[in-house]
Amino acid sequence: MPTRNILSELSRYKISTFAKNKKMLLPALLAIFLVFSLLLPAPVAGASATTHLPDDRSIIAAVDSSSPASAMALNTLQGQATPMVAAGTQHMVGLKSDGTVVAMGDNTYGQCNVGDWTDIIQVAAGSDYTVGLKSDGTVVAVGNYLYGRCAVSDWTDIVHVAAGWEHTVGVKTDGTVVAVGYNGSGQCDVDDWTDIIQVAGGYGHTVGLKADGTLVAVGANAGGQCDVGGWRDIVQVAAGSYHTVGLKADGTVVALGINFFGECDVSGWTDIIGVDGGFYHTVGLKTDGTLVTMGWNGYGQCDVSSWTNIIQVAAGSHLTVGLRSDGTVVAVGYDHYRQCDVGDWTDIKQVAAGWGHTVGLKTDGTLVAVGYDRYEQCDVGNWTDIIQAAAGWHHTVGLKNDGTVVAVGDNADGQCDVGTWTDITQVAAGWHTMGLKADGTVVAVGNNEYGQCNVGNWTDITQVAASWHTVGLKNDGTVVAMGDDTYGQCDVGNWTDITRVAAGTYHTVGLKDDSTVVAVGDNTDRQCDVGGWTNITQVAAGIKHTVGLKADGTVITTGDNHYGQCNVSDWTDITQVAAGWYHTVGLKADGTVVAAGPDIELAKYNLGVVEYTLAISSTANGSVTTPGEGTFTYNAGVMVRLVGRPEKGYRLVKWTGDVDTIFDVSAATTIITMEGDYAVTANFPVNWLLIGGIIAAVVVAAGLAIFFVRKRRAAREKRQGRRRVARKKH
Repeated sequence: MPTRNILSELSRYKISTFAKNKKMLLPALLAIFLVFSLLLPAPVAGASATTHLPDDRSIIAAVDSSSPASAMALNTLQGQATPMVAAGTQHMVGLKSDGTVVAMGDNTYGQCNVGDWTDIIQVAAGSDYTVGLKSDGTVVAVGNYLYGRCAVSDWTDIVHVAAGWEHTVGVKTDGTVVAVGYNGSGQCDVDDWTDIIQVAGGYGHTVGLKADGTLVAVGANAGGQCDVGGWRDIVQVAAGSYHTVGLKADGTVVALGINFFGECDVSGWTDIIGVDGGFYHTVGLKTDGTLVTMGWNGYGQCDVSSWTNIIQVAAGSHLTVGLRSDGTVVAVGYDHYRQCDVGDWTDIKQVAAGWGHTVGLKTDGTLVAVGYDRYEQCDVGNWTDIIQAAAGWHHTVGLKNDGTVVAVGDNADGQCDVGTWTDITQVAAGWHTMGLKADGTVVAVGNNEYGQCNVGNWTDITQVAASWHTVGLKNDGTVVAMGDDTYGQCDVGNWTDITRVAAGTYHTVGLKDDSTVVAVGDNTDRQCDVGGWTNITQVAAGIKHTVGLKADGTVITTGDNHYGQCNVSDWTDITQVAAGWYHTVGLKADGTVVAAGPDIELAKYNLGVVEYTLAISSTANGSVTTPGEGTFTYNAGVMVRLVGRPEKGYRLVKWTGDVDTIFDVSAATTIITMEGDYAVTANFPVNWLLIGGIIAAVVVAAGLAIFFVRKRRAAREKRQGRRRVARKKH
């Protein structure tokens, strides 16, 4: 009889009816047992949380997929750091397998000064600072100290750290949390948190993952990014600037908060083993080593569809960084406009550098350009017959072989209005555009705020240079200058024997005929300390740095190196140099180009590889279908999904063996975090619950059949009795 009919009968006839016949009591009780056994839910993967959960944006899973508390304990015990990456606003950090750290990108506040760090087991990157967790549970930090965000020197017993925009958070061995830094929105009010195993920091909020898979959050909540109280079964949490992302035990993802660009539209994601959040984008790492992304892609930070073999992912403000299984790193997104991406250029004969873009003149008279292109200053692909190029603040200028000039880019002050110029022999560009005529006079258009275009009376000029001021080299080796003179950068009247000039933002450089160099102007970063230079053949000047090309083809620099613009010591065979505001470009003798500056690519480093083995077996009457049975090798920190399939009549009771990092040992589908060499077994005993249910169903069916037969017999006998009584009355 169908179950619904049984229930119908049970509701129609009260238990008391059954009890009238003691022989019917047993079937009644068995029926009740059967009903309850049918109603009992089957075990659900991930239904019970453990302390072995994945990490956030700043640690190995944060990318990646590892559990902070257990991973930190393992690393402390074994002295083995697991390679990982972290991303800030304009810098990237990599933890190597030997516990040392590398960093690249913006170093304005010293956030990349991590070269002396050792025994590090986790790194985190804030907006403009870097945090490192040491194997002894102490913490180090470098970068911007504003609001005390780097004041972590007295922290102890820390097992996990996270860096928000302007605050730092640490989880202690006892599950409590400490925080320092900006607290304007209450993002550091975590003193009463307990049972925390992982934390994540956003622009103005902090999220904590508890051991039971639930979350707590404090801080800014304008977009609802802290409304996570109802989330369950979370194994990793990440915080974007204004949104919160949670990875669930079943590989799906939840997100809430500001959703301007769809960064919270992750409900369709599956098979995810790691998540992270950037300023306005969200990244998910899938079990097959590929990535999915949602959100704003203004800097290409979501262009990751071709990435494979990824074991950890990190999201910076407008960056996405991936660590591959071979220890190499890939990255996309904001890298200060990619003005240094010149590695594939060939057949170049001259280079020029602007504020955020680089231009190369090819031997065939065409141009190539990379970098900041908001004003279309890189749209030079159709130019021909060019013999010299110049790059200004946001525009590009080209001198043609007929003495005319073309320009493209920002024209707010008329700096591109050069269409009528003729007989030009050299061009220069700053906030304005300069043209040197064949007769030694000079023309200028563009911004004239400081009088830098007032060059109409100049004569006998052989070279010009431009920034916020204009410099002219005369044929007698003397120099003239006009424009901004705030730092004395125009004080060149006493210079003699000059053969070449360069104009930085606030300083001026001159190359003398004896191959020495002179400089005047702002020397805050020692950009004018060129007194000892010799054998120089060319000079260039950026916003706060100076570059000199030596006769042997090597290059020297002085000045600001926050963006790595002075890292040119290994350059050779250079024939020309150019200096942008924050980068340096060198043309090699073979026509290729090198560049140094705002480069946040860690691709030049191999962070190392740490691998562990996983031996999987099963008892009879079932098998492990994912990833299979046998011995497998995985990168440290990776989460592996386990799926056990029982045969009919059997069930998976539990996983046994090295199960400390298995999320739910009683679930047929679960995950194990690789933090060592493990061996696990899936156990498939007889499913007595099912068999008992079947037996109970048979007994109940038989009992009910007997019951209804007897009931019908009793009813028939009752009717017959009534008839006999009726006949007697008649």
